[in-house]
Amino acid sequence: MNDQTFRLHGPSESRVALVLDSPHSGVQFPADFDAAVSEFDLRDGEDCFVDELYLPATELGVRLLAAQTPRTYLDPNRHAGDVDLELIEGGTWPHAHVPSGKASIGKALIWRTLDDGRAIYRRKLKVDEVVGRIERCHAPYHRALRNLIDRAHARTGRVFHINCHSMNSVAGKMGEGGQGSPRADFVLGDRDGTTCDPAFTEFARATLAAMGHSVNVNDPYKGVELVKAYSKPAAGRHSLQLEINKRLYMDEARRERHAGFAPLQRSLCTLIEAVIDYIATEGRRV
Repeated sequence: MNDQTFRLHGPSESRVALVLDSPHSGVQFPADFDAAVSEFDLRDGEDCFVDELYLPATELGVRLLAAQTPRTYLDPNRHAGDVDLELIEGGTWPHAHVPSGKASIGKALIWRTLDDGRAIYRRKLKVDEVVGRIERCHAPYHRALRNLIDRAHARTGRVFHINCHSMNSVAGKMGEGGQGSPRADFVLGDRDGTTCDPAFTEFARATLAAMGHSVNVNDPYKGVELVKAYSKPAAGRHSLQLEINKRLYMDEARRERHAGFAPLQRSLCTLIEAVIDYIATEGRRV
């Protein structure tokens, strides 16, 4: 199943109560982007190749939703009302305004700056431009993810959702954690235990740690809109954000895969296999 703004990989109907989504892997740059920096620079905000890293999991019966448009054009992992007023012509937003605080680092619904602090635009954006991006990119992606989660939950009364990301190996000027901060191999985010059962977070942490990886929980990433919007652990809806350090699988400067890509892909497939087993056993209790 495809849309202009997303692709849905995997079986026509999921065989397990697990949903994967990669909201920041898109590289199809819309003609109306009108950015003041190059497409290569705009890819600094991309979770490069994350959809490809998880693609083998679809052979296990898991469905994977992947964005096609770039995160810097519009970030699906933000509330539709998380608009950066500094970027809007006239400085006002006539619709619901739901700021998350990300505008302070230029990373609200539509990015204003790159991670190094450079401005993405030479001008302010018109309200109609932003509304158009929301209607074309944000709304379809959220509808698709909500449908996947709801369908899986309807079959078994529970669903586990992994929100798939990658992170720069070291924080930039506008990055979380402070400029120059090195990142662990993986960061798991469950918004301090509110978006999934803590036992599931611990299971994922322990599984990755057993492979020899360093793993942080909720530091410096706790999870944002996509784990918040459709999770309700008490009702059997569990969402966990998983960040991968880019140095594990790619040359960050060149935006190219390196020799670590295939081994990491296999490790992630092992993780997903373990999660599927978890859902079939311990997951029945949460």
